[in-house]
Amino acid sequence: MSSTGTKKKLSFPTAYTVLFIVLILAAALTHVVPAGKYSTLLFDESVQAFVVTTPDGETQELEATQSTLDQLGVQVDVEKFTDGSIYKPVAIPNTYQELESNPQGIMELIKAPIEGVYETIDIMIFVLIIGGIIGILNNSGAFDAGFASLSRLTKGKEYLLIIIVTFLIALGGTTFGLAEETIALYPILVPVFMVAGYDAIVCIAALYMGSSIGTMFSTVNPFSSVIASNAAGISFMNGIAFRGAGLVIATIITIAYIIKYAEKVKKDPSKSLIFSQKADLEKRFLHENKEVPEFTVKRKLMLSIFALSFAVMIWGVSTQGWWFLEMTALFFVVGIIICFLSGLGEKRAVSEFVTGASELVGVGLTIGVARAVNIIMDNGLISDSILNGATNVVGGMNGGIFALIMLVVFLVLGFFIPSSSGLAVLSMPIMAPLADTVGIPREVIVSAYQYGQGLMAFITPTGLILVTLSMVDVTYDKWLKFIMPLMGIIAVFAAIMLYLQAFI
Repeated sequence: MSSTGTKKKLSFPTAYTVLFIVLILAAALTHVVPAGKYSTLLFDESVQAFVVTTPDGETQELEATQSTLDQLGVQVDVEKFTDGSIYKPVAIPNTYQELESNPQGIMELIKAPIEGVYETIDIMIFVLIIGGIIGILNNSGAFDAGFASLSRLTKGKEYLLIIIVTFLIALGGTTFGLAEETIALYPILVPVFMVAGYDAIVCIAALYMGSSIGTMFSTVNPFSSVIASNAAGISFMNGIAFRGAGLVIATIITIAYIIKYAEKVKKDPSKSLIFSQKADLEKRFLHENKEVPEFTVKRKLMLSIFALSFAVMIWGVSTQGWWFLEMTALFFVVGIIICFLSGLGEKRAVSEFVTGASELVGVGLTIGVARAVNIIMDNGLISDSILNGATNVVGGMNGGIFALIMLVVFLVLGFFIPSSSGLAVLSMPIMAPLADTVGIPREVIVSAYQYGQGLMAFITPTGLILVTLSMVDVTYDKWLKFIMPLMGIIAVFAAIMLYLQAFI
């Protein structure tokens, strides 16, 4: 007898499920990958001495001199430690030691996401405060009025949105590592792009890929170029011309790729990878049933203050050493100001703030679960083991082949260690001296590190992409379908740049 029921259509799992699958795989690796660690070196300002921590946890204070570094094989200028340029523990070459295995079991899997939330609470609060401000701006009519005005200004030349946004975000990425900070922009810019006739993926691509290309081809980014070069024992100016040229070309390639897809969607919305979500996204972001309010002086002032807060944030991060505590405090003050200007009244303003924040709780939890993967690997003592295995693979190769293999090595390491500064201080003291043995400049290793980790950032579930997608309810498989061709193009381009840098 035939069934009268309808077959339920399979759908791609949510960001949480993808991350939990990765988490389980990471825990499984702790059962098969040998445990081990490198000794680490850190400058302790309070005692003006180096503190060496061995794999078994023992510590020793050493005189903070260049001679000490030379004896340890850490080929870095001592001033890079004493002036604070290198502020994280640096791996000491040739000190890798296997340790007793510490496989992560069921209890560790259960606790890791909770620990991840604890460790990323600063980012989560930042996201919630931004969500609260957006809730007020939405319900005051400021966003609707502003979007309508912007739509009129760009009518007929909507592609300029893609060019301007991607370029500006890439500029922030290459100079000070603009990445997590862009989380605040998605709820604001998605409606702008949709009003222009594009889909949400175009906005995601402009913001996320702008940031990713900028950080991949970092020039003066203190969290990658500077700290990696310092840890490699060279100036961050070494290789900056190649990375700068790569930035310009890769940004042009990325913008052209996004515009090609965007114009296809604009011409025929059914070509959108997320066409099935069109109605739901328009209902969520465009508020089509609402009458467009007048763009009054008060609404212009609210949006201007909100926009100015991002400029202040960029200034603080790039020149004042701000991080999430200071950034959140900034937006907290901005939120209070906007509450007063909104005219909603105290009770309604607070209610809309809380509602706006609640809509981003899921995003905050995604951030915490992503951090859990790193916790599992660190507690399982396999992060250093993976690095040590990579160094054994590339020893004694031809210079050009070595450079390309290093790109692949850092691509893999970028999955397991998504932190740019964390990967730099862990890997550079180990990897950079290998360049000397094959006759290529050390800045090639810095570039390989940036390109490899940057490429992996396009898709790695342990990075920001799942957080980004969850803000717009786009599934991971749709993003992969969009980004993989561009990832292949940029990978080939990066390999060519790296090969040329090795010999020019």
